[in-house]
Amino acid sequence: MVVIGKSLRRYRVSSGHILLRASLTLLFLFWPCPSLGKKKLYIGALFPMSGGWPGGQACLPSAQMALDLVNNRTDILPDYELELIYYDSMCDPGESTKLLYDLLYTEPIKTVLMPGCSSVSTLVAEAARMWNLIVLSYGSSSPALSNRDRFPTFFRTHPSATLHNPTRVRLFQKWKWTKIATIQQTTEVFTSTLDDLEQRVKEAGIEISVRQSFLTDPAVAVKNLKRQDARIIVGLFYETEARKVFCEVFKEKLYGKKYVWFLIGWYADNWFKIKDPSINCTIENMTEAVEGHVTTEIVMLNPETVRGASNLTSQEFLGALMTRLGGKNPEETGGFQEAPLAYDAIWALALALNKTVAPLKAKGHRLEDFNYNNHDITAEIYRALNTSSFEGVSGHVVFDAQGSRMAMTLIEQLQGGSYKKIGYYDSSQKNLSWFGNDVWIGAGPPADSTIVIEEFRYVSQKLFAAVSVFAGLGILLGIVCLTFNIYNSNVRYIQNSQPYLNNMTAVGCMMALAAVFPLGIDGHHIHRSQFTVVCQFRLWLLGLGFSLAYGSMFTKIWWVHNLFTKKEEKKEKRKHLEPWKLYATVGVLLAIDVLSLIVWQIVDPLHITVEKFTKEAPKGDLDVLIQPLLEHCTSEKMNTWLGSPPHLVFPSHPCVLCMITAPVTMILSSQQDASFAFAALAIVFSVYITLVVLFVPKVMYTMRRLITRGEWQSEQQDTLKTGSSTNNNDEEKSRQLERENRELQKIIQEKEQRVSELRHQLVERQALRNRRTPSSVTNQNHSNPSPPSSQADPTSLLPPPGKMSRNHCHNSQIPLLYK
Repeated sequence: MVVIGKSLRRYRVSSGHILLRASLTLLFLFWPCPSLGKKKLYIGALFPMSGGWPGGQACLPSAQMALDLVNNRTDILPDYELELIYYDSMCDPGESTKLLYDLLYTEPIKTVLMPGCSSVSTLVAEAARMWNLIVLSYGSSSPALSNRDRFPTFFRTHPSATLHNPTRVRLFQKWKWTKIATIQQTTEVFTSTLDDLEQRVKEAGIEISVRQSFLTDPAVAVKNLKRQDARIIVGLFYETEARKVFCEVFKEKLYGKKYVWFLIGWYADNWFKIKDPSINCTIENMTEAVEGHVTTEIVMLNPETVRGASNLTSQEFLGALMTRLGGKNPEETGGFQEAPLAYDAIWALALALNKTVAPLKAKGHRLEDFNYNNHDITAEIYRALNTSSFEGVSGHVVFDAQGSRMAMTLIEQLQGGSYKKIGYYDSSQKNLSWFGNDVWIGAGPPADSTIVIEEFRYVSQKLFAAVSVFAGLGILLGIVCLTFNIYNSNVRYIQNSQPYLNNMTAVGCMMALAAVFPLGIDGHHIHRSQFTVVCQFRLWLLGLGFSLAYGSMFTKIWWVHNLFTKKEEKKEKRKHLEPWKLYATVGVLLAIDVLSLIVWQIVDPLHITVEKFTKEAPKGDLDVLIQPLLEHCTSEKMNTWLGSPPHLVFPSHPCVLCMITAPVTMILSSQQDASFAFAALAIVFSVYITLVVLFVPKVMYTMRRLITRGEWQSEQQDTLKTGSSTNNNDEEKSRQLERENRELQKIIQEKEQRVSELRHQLVERQALRNRRTPSSVTNQNHSNPSPPSSQADPTSLLPPPGKMSRNHCHNSQIPLLYK
């Protein structure tokens, strides 16, 4: 039998006047009166005077004292006298079996049975149903006895060990704990108690996160509590095992301001200071480990000064009991703590029997007609006990549906090495009386687990600002390039490079750069409910930006590729490609991207997921952990490393960057700064490269050609004269012919100058020849006359100066002039 309660140890009869007053009261109350023909009702009782729990030493005198009072009352069973027939059970089930046989088979018939120990009560209550007997126990705490199916006629004034559990649950709720741990010694009483606690905390929304048990050595169980971060711990074990447990608690440092232990309150006040050879901890170690723990203890003596059904206060009862014990030391008298329960058990039985007189009389029955086959009388006694409610010396007496006593619970806390009362709890009324003197090592009651603070990881603001500056400058560069391209759209060199496609590229680059801003926006800037919209901005800006920028570049590259790889006859046709075909190609690529984005948006839209990382401990002695969290824009079926679906074709520089960025960004997705920096800078650098390569050479060449050569005005005038051509190939041919004409004019001038020189040489040679041979020439002229036309001047064979045409400058004619 487990001895429950320390309360009675704190009530000491320290002065003689209390004993004198109690003796005079009892002299009047117990003065024998003649029975006057009263009928006797017999109670068969088993009081353990020896054995594991010799509770009968104090409980028997207490019960006899109650019987004397009841038999002297004229308002309670006036026609009956209760008589107690008892034996010493020695708290032994085997011995009790023999005694039970004697009680049942020996006259007179017993109306009620009153066992003591839990093991004996289990035996008696299980057999009593076969004999149609009510069992009322005064000293049984086993939770197993609350089983109404197994023990249908069992009642007890000793509360069940599970009565601690409503108090524990109420304290858990008071201190806002939702997670507890348990450690128990492997015995039936503690297992049953813990099963009941598990059911109660589940109904209260409290979780038992750790449940440990041990048989003799609690070392492993305590280590498991430490490993699993147990904070609020309920311990269920006997006193000797309690010392073993807290020695291990000291070694594992499972005490202090982070922990609270709940123990049973019926240990000795100095249980942790008792030397125990089975542990290797000092008294100082034990005192340090147990400081601050909370105990719950069944109140077995009414703390209030009230007179109940017996017309005695609890203090008067103690004085009368001490007188009947003859001055024995209460601490050496077995069952002294449970004596009020035995006293109230007799009163509960007497009041119940008194309540059955009238109903039985109405049915034509009497109490003295009871036998082991009369179910009607048993049913009336059961009904009367089940509805009992009165004030006793142990407090308010009432039974629950399982026949167990409902009693108040005393709550104490070990403060400075001694127990202090901090409150009472009445489970029947669900009333907590709190003194407010609880003391904690920390600022207050500890948390039931390590407090986890969720902390979102955000992109570094310095990094975001720096990258935003680069993106902003890139957008400004794109605006400058776009403005220059539009303003100089009439310049032929700009026209030759398909300015509208270049404009699309510039717009697409600016859109891609604009996507950098939502890429770095997170919960630091906006509310989480708006984060989905930011995800969509990332997706659409980057997707459409890449389609415009690199779709237009791809179109130009593809056109040039076809121009130089086709056959000659097809090449001539390609030279006359209409611009609308180029724009249509870009439009098709853009439409494909828009369609894919719309399908993505409908089938598998982007949503926010939160990634959790390993908890981190902050600096300092704080009972908290940081739970880092990171928000991602994700979808179930598509990878969104930059918020854009992959394109089929990229120009070389962006393609290389994307091939590098995509896998690296996925690897670095859990590192927000590295991921943002890598993705954003890849966008920025690819756009910068595109703008610089595409526009800067045009700007430099155009400025050098049109400004340094003074051709700005002439080119514009020529353009105004000829008009804007819608066909770039015809304009190119026209410009080529003009260049050829200017070159031929220079050649003609050089040839005319050479012809003049040759003509002059011929004239000189002819004059010289005439001077040398004048006579011969004269004779020849006389002898061979010829028509004038046959002796024409050589110069007459040449065209007039300045009148040479391109036909006269043929290569076959020029060499003849040098002969």
